[in-house]
Amino acid sequence: MLTINTILKEINDVPVDRLEELYQFIHSLTPKTKSTEQLRKKILSFGGAFGDMSSKDYADFVSQTKVTRAKLFDRNIEL
Repeated sequence: MLTINTILKEINDVPVDRLEELYQFIHSLTPKTKSTEQLRKKILSFGGAFGDMSSKDYADFVSQTKVTRAKLFDRNIEL
């Protein structure tokens, strides 16, 4: 039966110049929750992006966004 210790012993034999490649491969096998966390951090970095807008400009932006969304997503499409 394969164990984590067996794998770790094999990793010890990997040449130093190939460790980055090994790391990337192992990272590609891990669940996507880490990617989701990175995406979450990127999205949150936009927090306060509209802080320099006046209340009137921000209200106009929100209003126009709602109108645009309604036009894009509230239409009947025949398939």
